[in-house]
Amino acid sequence: MSAERDQRHADRMARKKAVVDAAIARATVSKGLILVLTGNGKGKSSSAFGMVARALGHGMRVAVFQFIKGSGATGEQAYLQRDPLVRWEECGEGFTWETQSRERDIAAARAGWEKARAALADPAVGLVVLDEMTYLFKFGYLELEEVLAALAARPPAQHVVVTGRGAPPALVAAADTVSEIADVKHAFRAGVAAQPGIDQ
Repeated sequence: MSAERDQRHADRMARKKAVVDAAIARATVSKGLILVLTGNGKGKSSSAFGMVARALGHGMRVAVFQFIKGSGATGEQAYLQRDPLVRWEECGEGFTWETQSRERDIAAARAGWEKARAALADPAVGLVVLDEMTYLFKFGYLELEEVLAALAARPPAQHVVVTGRGAPPALVAAADTVSEIADVKHAFRAGVAAQPGIDQ
């Protein structure tokens, strides 16, 4: 019975390998990708910073632009910005409920976007992360069409990751890969404070 089961497993895996190998063989295009990480769940920025680590492992230059969030001692920033291949820009003064000034928030967003737009035009930058950018569209701080135009005009091999809740449909349509992270359960709602190494 065990030999029969093992053979069925081997046959299934052989069929699966043939399907996967065929799909890999069809994937012949190499180009810069736009990835959108959205949804109400935790882990959008964390996923983006995982891609930063991957890019650095391949010797790529990386530019990270953190919108909305102000200066804060996050573990990923403290660690990643030590690398000379990483440019890390804080493009906000803090969450909107902290600043309570729409005018200042718009000014910070615009200044950050000008820096990000320059990176999107630089072929030496292999990966650009636009962290929490979706909120700029939701709050009306930045025009989506302007960002989409810059994404379309970027160097052909450059990858871009955009994070944040509520990604607008036009951004989703422009992206090559979109992941929506669901909020199933979060420790904060049970009264647990943000934890170093997990949340910050």
